[in-house]
Amino acid sequence: MMSIPRRSFLSALPAAACLGAAGMVFPSSRAEAQDFRGFIAGVRAEGRRAGISDTILAQALNNLSPNTRVIELDRKQPEFTMTWERYRSTRLSEKRIAAGREQAARNAQLLMQVENAYGVDRGVILGIWGLETNYGAFQGGFNVIEATATLAWEGRRASFFRAELMAALKILNHGDITMPRMQGSYAGAMGQPQFMPTSFNRYAVDFDGDGRRNIWDSVPDVLASIANYLLKSGWHQGQPWGTQAIAPATIDPSLAGRENRLSLAEWARLGVTLGNGQRLPASPLPASLILPDGPGGEAFLAYPNFNVIRRYNPSDFYAIAVGMIGDMVMA
Repeated sequence: MMSIPRRSFLSALPAAACLGAAGMVFPSSRAEAQDFRGFIAGVRAEGRRAGISDTILAQALNNLSPNTRVIELDRKQPEFTMTWERYRSTRLSEKRIAAGREQAARNAQLLMQVENAYGVDRGVILGIWGLETNYGAFQGGFNVIEATATLAWEGRRASFFRAELMAALKILNHGDITMPRMQGSYAGAMGQPQFMPTSFNRYAVDFDGDGRRNIWDSVPDVLASIANYLLKSGWHQGQPWGTQAIAPATIDPSLAGRENRLSLAEWARLGVTLGNGQRLPASPLPASLILPDGPGGEAFLAYPNFNVIRRYNPSDFYAIAVGMIGDMVMA
């Protein structure tokens, strides 16, 4: 879903917390209501200056109220330490992999077209799609205008969410989606790839040619938009994301981490092998040793495209899971 811009808010929360607003929750006092009306008046004026039509502004902002459930979820994000072992067991389930294989078969021609157009590995595209919303099955049930307006008004990250609100209004003005269908997480991450509105305006594409960038309902638009995001984030065509590895117990732990890059030949000299025990190829390709649970746990060699995946969500766990899902569904 990007620290805030691209973090996958849905994947971090129990399903019940993300189901959406069961109806708008109104301000608790007259002063709050007046303050929110003043905030909306400012948004309306800014929208007009940005060229957003009065019709769209009326549809989006008239009768809008802050949603206290959004504020509650934003303030009470779960704080816990998750191990890679636990993360892997929940994200790389047999059900998710099986669903990914079904999607890979169903959309084989489309995936080939997207891969040819953007040069991004289809397995990684499927991995992101599967990890973000289980291939579109769960996109969140909050109205994005209401959610971003609430968080912009609430004030803790006002400038960030005001920019997202304005970006969402521009999406409506462009005609890509209707306001009722503009659904997402409580923090405004939208559609099947969970783009924030500003990311949508930078990366979403109309791949099916219907004149709309529809990341909610159009699988061609969803897959191409994910690919475009990665391409514009620096994807290296033809290179893998990484690979499972085995690191010897004697290896210096200080060598692990994304900031340390050695060639595969250098890692091989240090005793690192492929996950199946075979010798690493003698390649100059730079790689970082990732030990997600520390020394003694699973090991991975991360190539430059690993860091591109982290531009989508800045988490080593996430990037590894995306790569592994892609490898498994395309195997």
